[in-house]
Amino acid sequence: MAVRQVIFAAMGVATLTLGACSDPENPVLMHAAAQERGPDEFGILPTRPLEMPPSLRELPPPNPGGVNRVDPQPVADIARALGGNPALAMAPGTADGGIVNYASRLGRDAGIREQLAAEDLAHRQRNRGRLLERVFAVNVYHNAYQFMWLDKYAELERWRRAGVRTPTAPPQATE
Repeated sequence: MAVRQVIFAAMGVATLTLGACSDPENPVLMHAAAQERGPDEFGILPTRPLEMPPSLRELPPPNPGGVNRVDPQPVADIARALGGNPALAMAPGTADGGIVNYASRLGRDAGIREQLAAEDLAHRQRNRGRLLERVFAVNVYHNAYQFMWLDKYAELERWRRAGVRTPTAPPQATE
């Protein structure tokens, strides 16, 4: 019987030792080790199709390190789609100035990033997961933040009841 007690005691010590390996100052919800090391799907951008000009003399001169004509230019494309001037949208320092100024018209807090990081750290420390989840490095991100999720269908119905048109949402079910 003494052998069984020693085995159980050793298992208990091993469990406590593994549980103590986590960093109590900075709990991790999304474990980097669990992530795949594959390609970044957001880093792959489609290019425009190659074009053959009517005359090869119309080709622009080589521009090493410059912008290629077939490279995606999302800022200019958005400006063009909204009826703006793509050349002005691509000017350095002017692309986001109007948006930033409008968003900060009521004031802005210079330390907002540090404040949000501290609040997030406090929230993650309160929601570290159960003992076995911590021991086996189970991802508890979704459990910790689930109460903050927005129910998109309930929100859509709330806006429709208020009489707001939702043309890009799925059509209302007809009975």
